[in-house]
Amino acid sequence: MQHGDARSRTGAAHAARLGDPADGAAVGAASRAGVALSTAARTPRLAFRSRRTLVACLAALAATARAAPSGARPPDAAVPLGSVLPDVAMDGLNGPARRLGSWRGRPLVVNVWASWCGPCRAETASLERLAWLPTQEPFAIIGISTDDHRERALRWLQASRATLSHFIDHDVQLETLLGARQIPLTVLVDAQGRVVQRVYGARAWDSAESQALVRRAFAAPARR
Repeated sequence: MQHGDARSRTGAAHAARLGDPADGAAVGAASRAGVALSTAARTPRLAFRSRRTLVACLAALAATARAAPSGARPPDAAVPLGSVLPDVAMDGLNGPARRLGSWRGRPLVVNVWASWCGPCRAETASLERLAWLPTQEPFAIIGISTDDHRERALRWLQASRATLSHFIDHDVQLETLLGARQIPLTVLVDAQGRVVQRVYGARAWDSAESQALVRRAFAAPARR
């Protein structure tokens, strides 16, 4: 008896697939009814999820609009010329940690480099020489390493006997703020903390030409 029922069910399904006008219609109707019931059972839950998602998205957009004033700098964009660098914390490499804003009141030369970058290493050496010139320049000089591995940056600083203060970037935060789309990069920051000039590519910063460039940048009003 059980085998007969199984054959009957199998035959009905087979008839439905082949287009039998009697058994196929019955099985098709049952299938459609089952699908309709299943869809009806799921629809309220899916609609609720959609409404909840929509409300959450609208709330997030509203919060973002309130938090970001008109004309605000996107978090992944460089600080424009003439704008003030944020007072971010910096992780020290060959010295203690320090905040970027702690140099306010004095012009600042920020050099962005990496230990694997040959032009960067040559440029950093020229900045060391600039810092040790007999004439006392009215600005500070610091370095920012973009190395992924702290120990490699520190090893190179030790080998080069660096005396300037160097810091290491994390999550490309400083690279982004300073606009380091390529390195080496030197950023000139005035005493108010505003970016006044970006210089891409290696230079001999202890040369007379480069010293004159720095003096002109710090003497001129910040460009916007």
